[in-house]
Amino acid sequence: MIKRFFNIIDIVFPQVCGICGKINQEGLCTKCIKRLEEFAKFEIIKENGENKNFQELIYIFNYEGFIRKLIIDYKFNEKSYIYVSFVKFILKHKKIFEKLKSYDTIIPVPISKKRMRERGYNQSLLIARNLSKDLGIDLQENCIFKTKNIIEQSKLNKEQRMQNIQNVYELKNEQILTNKQVLLIDDIYTTGSTVNECSKVLRQANPKKIDVLVLAKD
Repeated sequence: MIKRFFNIIDIVFPQVCGICGKINQEGLCTKCIKRLEEFAKFEIIKENGENKNFQELIYIFNYEGFIRKLIIDYKFNEKSYIYVSFVKFILKHKKIFEKLKSYDTIIPVPISKKRMRERGYNQSLLIARNLSKDLGIDLQENCIFKTKNIIEQSKLNKEQRMQNIQNVYELKNEQILTNKQVLLIDDIYTTGSTVNECSKVLRQANPKKIDVLVLAKD
């Protein structure tokens, strides 16, 4: 009976490609895979700077052109469903897939309660949740919290971003992260101020490692 119910749902509301909108059971059609591949970078950068609180940055695209528009639609224009297509694409890359499987815990960059009410979803959490499910890795939503609603980072220059993001995150349940390999998820990396500040707070829990995965690097 349950199987029949889901079959009816699939007929009435068929799965579509989140990018072009055409019916596709995988959530990402072949044509759109090829288009994403044109922009894909799949880079892994080791961060050795004195002021960096994470070890490696993994990014999938450069933040430009078609990808920029897609992420803006995803983040600001109520097209939250696009996250399914992003995750499907990320996991199709063998090197990145194997890399992501090595982590113990996935943590999304949190947003404030006010921003959550305005937007209706945390774009980083949607990606983190789906990656956690598909990779079989623990997802932690209750370790780091954003305690202040600040000016959006995208409206500020580098120096202003560093000041704006300071002391806005709080760590809880830190024992969960002790000696764990942590993957922090965000959508866009511009100056790195947000993920660096989150990583600084997460380091208080003494994890074995903190790396960052973003959709795009500006």
